[in-house]
Amino acid sequence: MNLFYLVPIASLVALLFALYFFRSMMKESEGTSQMIKIAQHVRDGAMSYLKQQYKVVSIVFVVMAIIFAVMAYFGLQNNWVPFAFLSGGFFSGLAGFFGMKTATYASARTANAARHSLNKGLQLAFRSGAVMGLVVVGLALLDISVWYIILDYFVDSSDASYKLIMITTTMLTFGMGASTQALFARVGGGIYTKAADVGADLVGKVEAGIPEDDPRNPATIADNVGDNVGDVAGMGADLYESYCGSILATAALGASAFATNPLMQKNAVFAPMIIAAVGVFLSIIGIYLVKTKDDANMKQLMSALNRGVNTSAFLIAIATFGILYTLGFENWMGLSFSVISGLLAGIVIGQGTEYYTSHSYNPTRKIARSGATGPATVIISGIGTGLISTFIPVLAISLAITFSYLCAINFDTLNLVSGANLSMGLYGIGIAAVGMLSTLGITLATDAYGPIADNAGGNAEMCGLGAEVRERTDALDSLGNTTAATGKGFAIGSAALTGLALLASYIEEIKIGLIRLGQQVLTFADGDTMNTADANFADFMNYYQVTLMNPKVIVGVFLGSMMAFLFCGLTMNAVGRAAQEMVEEVRRQFREIKGILEGTGTPDYARCVEISTKSAQREMLLPS
Repeated sequence: MNLFYLVPIASLVALLFALYFFRSMMKESEGTSQMIKIAQHVRDGAMSYLKQQYKVVSIVFVVMAIIFAVMAYFGLQNNWVPFAFLSGGFFSGLAGFFGMKTATYASARTANAARHSLNKGLQLAFRSGAVMGLVVVGLALLDISVWYIILDYFVDSSDASYKLIMITTTMLTFGMGASTQALFARVGGGIYTKAADVGADLVGKVEAGIPEDDPRNPATIADNVGDNVGDVAGMGADLYESYCGSILATAALGASAFATNPLMQKNAVFAPMIIAAVGVFLSIIGIYLVKTKDDANMKQLMSALNRGVNTSAFLIAIATFGILYTLGFENWMGLSFSVISGLLAGIVIGQGTEYYTSHSYNPTRKIARSGATGPATVIISGIGTGLISTFIPVLAISLAITFSYLCAINFDTLNLVSGANLSMGLYGIGIAAVGMLSTLGITLATDAYGPIADNAGGNAEMCGLGAEVRERTDALDSLGNTTAATGKGFAIGSAALTGLALLASYIEEIKIGLIRLGQQVLTFADGDTMNTADANFADFMNYYQVTLMNPKVIVGVFLGSMMAFLFCGLTMNAVGRAAQEMVEEVRRQFREIKGILEGTGTPDYARCVEISTKSAQREMLLPS
């Protein structure tokens, strides 16, 4: 059987298990009428936000699709590009919708499960988070496999090698659709989350002196909605984009690196898809391994999650050797170690993030101790620790890039950047990115678990459940804070590897674009010429004089570095403005609605949700 068909099979298996976990969760009780009422408020707020965001994003997608259609009409793009772009955004948005729906239904059920045992609460929250993870990988692989089958059937070319390059570069376009959706989901969700968080904490906890998630706080529902908006829909779209991007970029690099060997070219295109498909099955095994004792402490809870994640990673590392050997790669051993380097980088990033964010370790305790001298020293200590924490993930990514490149070229350091070695080395980096994301089904589950546990704790607090229940939900929430931070580090790390692979595959887009525009010959600065169709990555680097001695490159580096700070500045200012509106609204309600602080008056939760929703939609436009 053609191993490619593992890809659509894996996508269907992932979606079926996601449906099974969702239905299993829905069979559990939501608890008391008050727990159901609060969960409904959060659910309505989350869906209201998502509906509004998708309206805004839909306009952007329609405009960009029209632009692509015009380009296709004039022969600057092929005719499939607009549809591929729209499908990438659609499936990314669909994954966010299903993940958000599951999370908002799971929170009250998790709180109710915690009334019975810690283990039951952990398993319910984690398997609900697994719905998000499995929906993301399932829809991504479904999109990839369906588009490959369609393009393989309809793209007509007598040159099989050129046909595969056309197919893979066209498929990159729906990666762009996923990226566009991720940008809006991440920025809009982040603004919503932090505006609600600042408003709830600053006025409620600091000024009014009431506990977190207290029902007397008008912004508490918006705060709980924000957890889902940012860390479920936002993170899901982010990792969906990285997952698709890593597979598609590596496939495009494979089509280029093996262009002179038609049989191996097809296998090089299939390899990242098959590794990701096998990762789905192994992620499901890992999900079932997550369980703990009822009296577990924070370290044991973290070990329960790590057991599932690490087991899946270990199994895919072993499976990779068999996959690449079966596909007939001459350097199957080296490429397998490239995959392992990506997996190890992901694990190191996760462990490093846990070290800097878990209260079990010194960095967070040091920040807490700095509070003895006032809030200013807490801020200084927190920022300093955050800056230092970048060392581990950056080092891990740097080592993964270097090692995966060298493994792919059999450590031929004498010809490090020769034409063939450069293409093969970049393919190794791409396959490392696929390795890091191959177990996304369970990795994303650990991240989506966080807001579910957080909302469960909020529900327990607002409903006044017993101290034992609150202690259990606090333990789950504390674990969720660490897994959410780990997920962010993982997303950034995978994006770095994927970005490099995408940059390399962009060269193939340039080649096809030049051929389409009629430039069949490249003329180099020294007067040499060659056929555009025969040029490889190194040739294009030479043609465009991509070197640090070229002032254009230096200017690009500076502008690119500046853009990161500009983007951060715009989003921080956006959060500040949105938070200011929330703070003023919470103060107004405390001032004008009688009996809120005494518990006899009912806050206007819907107004706070509305403010966060409108602010997030308005403020996300400029950064996006």
